[in-house]
This record gives sequence, C-alpha cells and structure tokens, in this order.
Amino acid sequence: MYKIGVIGDRDSVYGFGALGLDVFPAQTGEQAAELLRKLAEDGYGVLYVTEGLCAGMEEELEQLRKRPLPAVVPIPGLQGNTGLGMAQVKKSVEQAVGSDILGE
Repeated sequence: MYKIGVIGDRDSVYGFGALGLDVFPAQTGEQAAELLRKLAEDGYGVLYVTEGLCAGMEEELEQLRKRPLPAVVPIPGLQGNTGLGMAQVKKSVEQAVGSDILGE
C-alpha cells in the first residue's frame, strides 16, 4: 500500500494531517525539493505540493514526471491559486491524449 504525503508551508498543510495524510512542512523550494526526493524513494505513491513551492523546483518535478510513481500534484496554498496545478493537469492530459482537449 502506497503512502500519501503533503509538502508545503505549515499553515497550508497542517489540516491534511487530520485526514490521515503525512504532512511535511517546508519553507523554501530547496527544502521542498529535498523532501520530495527523499519521499519519492520512501514509497510514497502520491505527493501533494503547494503551488508556491512547486515554482521553485521545476527540475525535480520534471524528473519525477518521467517515473510512474510518485504522482506529484500541485495544490493551492494559503497564498491562493497560481494556476500551476491546472497547467500541469492540462499538460498531462495533452500528453496522454495527444491533443489539447482542455483548451479554452
């Protein structure tokens, strides 16, 4: 059974612990990237990462997209939605289907 983790600033991810998810606070993209690499090797199947931290670790995210697991899902943090999560979903759908079916 795979584990699910959430990486982000403490205030944004704290509530996910009540749902039974593993919570990993990080303040910088560098801290988040280090956690992401560690958790990817520790058997996590899904890692939610706040969009603000995703913006600082594009290289790590690109490397993980080439692997089947873990699935890295950007989520809005307390700062709000930056659109990064939807852009990545759109990119993944386009890659899987072969055309932009989510276009405007």
